[in-house]
Amino acid sequence: IGSIAAGGDGVGRAEGRVIFVPRSAPGDIARVLLQDKGRFARGEIVELVRASSSRVDPPCPHYTGDRCGGCQLQHLAYDAQLEAKGRIIVDSLERIGRRTVTLGEVRAGARPWRYRRKLTLAMRRRRDGGWIAGLHPYDDPDAVFALGDCPITDERVVATWKAILAQSRLFPKVPRLRGAVRLLDEGASFVLEGGRQWRHGQALLDAVPELRAVWWAPEESRPRLVARRDERATTGASFAQVNVAVGEALHDHVAARVASYAPASVVDAYAGTGDTAERFARSGARVTAIELDREAADYAATRLAPPSRSVRGRVEDHIAAALPADVVVINPPRSGIDVRVADALQQASPPPRAVIYVSCDPATLARDLTRMPRYRVASAIAFDMFPQTAHVETVCELVPEAA
Repeated sequence: IGSIAAGGDGVGRAEGRVIFVPRSAPGDIARVLLQDKGRFARGEIVELVRASSSRVDPPCPHYTGDRCGGCQLQHLAYDAQLEAKGRIIVDSLERIGRRTVTLGEVRAGARPWRYRRKLTLAMRRRRDGGWIAGLHPYDDPDAVFALGDCPITDERVVATWKAILAQSRLFPKVPRLRGAVRLLDEGASFVLEGGRQWRHGQALLDAVPELRAVWWAPEESRPRLVARRDERATTGASFAQVNVAVGEALHDHVAARVASYAPASVVDAYAGTGDTAERFARSGARVTAIELDREAADYAATRLAPPSRSVRGRVEDHIAAALPADVVVINPPRSGIDVRVADALQQASPPPRAVIYVSCDPATLARDLTRMPRYRVASAIAFDMFPQTAHVETVCELVPEAA
């Protein structure tokens, strides 16, 4: 095994073909059972002939016993995880984006364990009417195993999940559901997804003291608040930072790069609840915050005084009207930016002095850079928001080629 691929599998070669091997480490020599995929193959280790010096024993029993797909890199020492993520970013930008980039660093998470403040689980109803809640094996995405603990998740989240499951008689009578618990400043919120009828949100709130709010998303509908203890719990279904410490470090870095241009105007695209937009506005910039989620956009609006403003809608529908701007910050979902966003930035006149692209997927970041040849990568740095997994956040500072 020579390296780690973007999804977390180890990569080796046999007879000229690329072989992707889950749970392998760079430096491993292994006998592998292959599943033929044509030009490449996927493999499963049947014998570890020589273990890599980067290997460690995974502390989570679900990682090995249940083949949990929530983490991909628990079998690697943490330094090796950071090195692998750095290589994934550079390889993606070179191979897909056709950009030669020197990555500044991959900043380690302060807590490689127990950092997650939110945990989403799949829920399956048993034949006896009870429920299990858990994650999927990496090689069987439809199966669900019952989760006993998750060592990358805050103990308070796990405890709240167990208290909720103890009241599973209150769930909708359907075969499948999905739920998410996240920590608030005080207590936690719960979002239940699925079912067409549910009248027991208040009863669940009353039965679980840890909960401050209960939200429900009926089938093919958005979440709505069904029970709460106080006004402070009303933002429980919006996007929230999973790893607060690393998230703050990332936002500090973004804010510093934006401030270095002393901008009079900033577009904050995919702005969420307006944390960074408010920060830019406090520094004196006129900010246009664009966010699709109604709840998040409305909350951002309460944090921005004119001439700054919050625009609710798709970024691709509004960014052209928000330009020109001195600096544009884009922080899209894993799918990256719509081609219309890239086109607007590519054609802007005058162009932004900088585009700060915050990416949670190196492959879509690289693809999007190919759509914006006008800009070069002035700096790139990564943040390990999700230790033990293959996910990594990258901040690219883009400037016009003539700059």
